[in-house]
Amino acid sequence: MTKFTAEEANAFLTASFKNRGAQNQVVTMEPGFAVMRLAVDDTHLRPGGYISGPTQMSLADSVAYMAIMTLTGLEPMTVTSNLNINFLRPCIGAAVVAEGRILKMGQALAVIEVDIRVEGADKPSSHAIVTYALPRKA
Repeated sequence: MTKFTAEEANAFLTASFKNRGAQNQVVTMEPGFAVMRLAVDDTHLRPGGYISGPTQMSLADSVAYMAIMTLTGLEPMTVTSNLNINFLRPCIGAAVVAEGRILKMGQALAVIEVDIRVEGADKPSSHAIVTYALPRKA
């Protein structure tokens, strides 16, 4: 059973990040796994209609954060300590989907693997490994 649902996650993101818009949504929250979907607009694009690297990095970071919340519940002070991303192929489409899966959940750090693909595509456009620092327990 997940400690934080997709509905709770979307409400938290809307309340916490006022300028995020309604473009990205948490779709799935299962223990150790989260999926987010981003409806792309012109602010996410590079010339040629490519979804920008910063957009993909932001989505990787966000879905990693959500994957952690499935195990910890709401922990707003969980922070990114490292993000490494490999861009594998062009990312062109109307929507992009990120899947985050926890590889390791320790007491101080969590490591999450993220695949980002254009909605409906079989192959990922990018692959990231994200490390988060977890708040110390009192």
